[in-house]
Amino acid sequence: MKQSLQLRTSQHLALTPQLQQSIRLLQLSTLELHQELEQLLTDNPLLERLDDPLDHSLRLLGDGAINQQAPAGDAPAEGPPGEAPAAEADNYEAPGADTESTTPDADIDWGDAGRSKNSDDEDARPQLEAHHCTLRDHLMEQMRVTVLEMRDRALVELIIDALDENGYLEEALEEIHARLPEELEVEIEELQTALKLLQSFDPMGVGARNAAECLAIQIKRLPGVPLVTRRMALAIVENHLTWFAQRDFNKLKKALLCDDEDLREAQTVIRQCNPHPGAAFASDVSDYVVPDVIVKKSRNGWQVSLNNDVMPRLRVNAMYANLLKQGKGEGAMGAQLQEAKWLIKNMRQRFDTILRVAQAIVERQKNFFSHGAVAMRPLVLREIADTLGLHESTISRVTTQKYMLTPHGMFELKYFFGSHVATEAGGEASSTAIRALIVQLTGAEDPKNPLSDSKIADMLGEQGMVIARRTVAKYREALKIPPVSLRKSL
Repeated sequence: MKQSLQLRTSQHLALTPQLQQSIRLLQLSTLELHQELEQLLTDNPLLERLDDPLDHSLRLLGDGAINQQAPAGDAPAEGPPGEAPAAEADNYEAPGADTESTTPDADIDWGDAGRSKNSDDEDARPQLEAHHCTLRDHLMEQMRVTVLEMRDRALVELIIDALDENGYLEEALEEIHARLPEELEVEIEELQTALKLLQSFDPMGVGARNAAECLAIQIKRLPGVPLVTRRMALAIVENHLTWFAQRDFNKLKKALLCDDEDLREAQTVIRQCNPHPGAAFASDVSDYVVPDVIVKKSRNGWQVSLNNDVMPRLRVNAMYANLLKQGKGEGAMGAQLQEAKWLIKNMRQRFDTILRVAQAIVERQKNFFSHGAVAMRPLVLREIADTLGLHESTISRVTTQKYMLTPHGMFELKYFFGSHVATEAGGEASSTAIRALIVQLTGAEDPKNPLSDSKIADMLGEQGMVIARRTVAKYREALKIPPVSLRKSL
């Protein structure tokens, strides 16, 4: 085949740096956005942030606890947060300085004479979080008080270091004994004595080797329990814990030769115990969700607004911008100026897109805001994308890790999207609404005769929702609702 050169004209979409930044900012969560912004502010001296998240968090500590004063020359810019003021984004004029106010001598608090209002004194500093007490620290403190011999302390500390986060000793004493050097001449009986001593510490049940031993230790130490009931509870956790977990009360009554009343009293005692005694000392950090949009009821219906607390206020540094206009800046500063203007524009576009998507969701889910999750209608990403003239992938980025504060609680925007289930009338019901109905039905059921998955499917069918038993089981498991055998009580 003969080779030749040909010219063809074609069009293709090129991801410019500005478009790439816009896509990246759109898919970031609020926390990731502020982390990205801090890095950009560090790298680009022409970019300034008018609001200080640290100052805002300090003001939340208490009214009047911190007296903050804006520095001269940093007057708040006009316009909504996240947008560059016209004078700054286009003309880059320096803002005017604030006028200083004078205080009459009669209003001076002489008790604070010599102290600046903005000084970093102890009263103006935020209170630091107290040191977290771990399970090991709590047990070591008790050991120092109760154990006097250094050898016994070393053995108890050895077992403490072998506990897991729930306070269980998963490693056998024989294995711990095998790891000890022979020259220490430690007997296995000494480790058993140290373990018994540890099991007498607080919290009750610490040092247990399994759930049955953990519950038995607590039952023995619970005050005010009748002797007969205590013995029956011990017999259940030591010999029939599997039946008790499966709520097989008939087998328990036959094995213990008791009636419903005796078994109910023993069950009450067991439920007072904590199967994870060390969990209270876990150092899990709570994740706080900040809403991106807020929905409120007004006379004209449901109104959607952006959360101003998560919207950064940005502008271009006026001094550097004036130097560039006068031709005194370096070539690199010109590129940084363009990057700053891109960021301000992309930030404005990000919040505008989030607001538009949230408004479209609220418009289609009015029944949810008025009546709750049972009134949720089916909704897919394509429906919102076609309404707003955006791509489906853009809607997916907007609704991921973006949250809406409603009168019914805090929800991720993806919560309002769900598949549909056919109804007998030929319509559609949202899977979210069906889950809410399952929660209502199981919450109002008789504990002695709970509803099976087939019965729930039949009850939903009576309301016109055609749903199979296995679908009910799938939704129930997703809601973390136990099966019918585990929901039954005496």
